[in-house]
Amino acid sequence: MEAVILILTLLFVAFMALGVYAGVKTVRAAKRGVDRTITQARRSVEDTALRAKSYGQPGVPGELAQLRLALRTSMRATQDALNAGAAEDASLSESVGLFQRLSAHGRELDSDLKRLEREPDRATVATLLPGLRERTERITHSAESLRWAARDRARQFADDDLAALNAQIDLEAGALRHWTTEEPVAERGTAGHSWSGPADDEPQSLTPPPDPRLRANHPWEKSARPETTN
Repeated sequence: MEAVILILTLLFVAFMALGVYAGVKTVRAAKRGVDRTITQARRSVEDTALRAKSYGQPGVPGELAQLRLALRTSMRATQDALNAGAAEDASLSESVGLFQRLSAHGRELDSDLKRLEREPDRATVATLLPGLRERTERITHSAESLRWAARDRARQFADDDLAALNAQIDLEAGALRHWTTEEPVAERGTAGHSWSGPADDEPQSLTPPPDPRLRANHPWEKSARPETTN
């Protein structure tokens, strides 16, 4: 009896622990989903604000907003392309590592641009714009190189797979149309000369074939009785 109680107690504790673990996992997953939604919403709001500044504010503030918007758009597009490709192509892992190093420089540049947006000395910021523009172009160029290389690689794999599939389909289509192939020569010769008489090496029969009308007795005829011998 004590053993049964102990087993039931252990089972109850195990189920409780499993329930707590599942609850914690669910809460963490929900929290990650909420954080992701908040991050995406904040990013969308910030991109919209940068786009409005780039078109609505002339001069230094507008150019800083354009640089930040170009940097963020290029880096985000490259990140999405590499993550999507790495899930199917393991050889892109090195490209993902290089992009992570490039992202560190991109985040640093974005922080510098964001800080300069609040700088009241516009003349000093204007002198820094050529260097900031060059840094932005270098980072976005590297990001675009990785992104287009990953896309070209995926497209090349798709083209190779399509070519192999087309070849297999052509072979299968040819196998399904096997009745359209020419008949053997021997069969065509036999079929084409079915009207001819017997071959020369076959002996000719001198006895005419029996008349089929004389083979069977008609219903009103009686067969002849065999003769009896004494």
